[in-house]
Amino acid sequence: MGVFFKRFFLFALVNVMVVVSLSLVLNLLGVRGYLTPYGIDFEKLAVFCLVWGMGGSLISLGLSRIMAKMMMGVQVVDPQTRDSELADLVARIHHLSRAAGLTTMPEVGIYDSPELNAFATGPTRSRALVAVSTGLLSRMSRDEVDGVLGHEVAHVANGDMVTMTLVQGVINAFVMFLARVLAFVVGQAMRGRDEEDRGGSPWVNTLLVFVFEIFFSFLGMVIVAWFSRYREYRADAGGARLAGRESMIGALRALQRNFGIEPETQTPESVKAFQISGRGGFLALFSTHPPLEERIARLEQMR
Repeated sequence: MGVFFKRFFLFALVNVMVVVSLSLVLNLLGVRGYLTPYGIDFEKLAVFCLVWGMGGSLISLGLSRIMAKMMMGVQVVDPQTRDSELADLVARIHHLSRAAGLTTMPEVGIYDSPELNAFATGPTRSRALVAVSTGLLSRMSRDEVDGVLGHEVAHVANGDMVTMTLVQGVINAFVMFLARVLAFVVGQAMRGRDEEDRGGSPWVNTLLVFVFEIFFSFLGMVIVAWFSRYREYRADAGGARLAGRESMIGALRALQRNFGIEPETQTPESVKAFQISGRGGFLALFSTHPPLEERIARLEQMR
């Protein structure tokens, strides 16, 4: 329970920081309301939605490396460490990073967990963190671990953390904008003909915004999940080029072998590298990772 409360506290703290920061930005921009007695001020609404939609995502990206360390208990490995195993891990990640064209080496971290997991995070390619679990290092072969490391380095080299943040921010802004426009239109259609009711009920408007945001958020999740699956295929291909196709395929097959026997963990979705997508049918639209068999098949077809 201690880990849960720690993560809950950090999550709440970050959200409070986001709300306070974005509220100050909106006040500095002079955006205090987008509804007028004559309708919607679309310029103010666009600024409002852009600040809230993009701002939260960008702040989360900026804090991603720090939050990952705190939430997962990641210990950054000193490149000058005298521990031969850790020094070897750093050397392998740096070798893959140079092969990927990175000029600034990512931080290398390790955290205590029995699960097979690794992740890459950070606000930019030059301020990235690649972290691996102790379970992955102990339960995978050297070649399989290299496949995982290549996959994560490919995420850094492709700039996936920034790209996904921008995609999510744009989707958030569109969701907020469309929800508020439709809420206003529906609210005006529902209001009485009394001249005093020109603005409509604020409670009705709030409820409509809430309903439309839920609806458009689901549609946005489908778009974000599709793009995430696309970037996973790209990272697999990048990992195959960096570490070797057989190493990348071996890493994915190791996950197949362990599917169903993975220990229960509290790893946040944002730092899961190799989720196994067991969803089918309609729910597959919301999967952020493609099924392992499809990822393996694509790699086998690569030249």
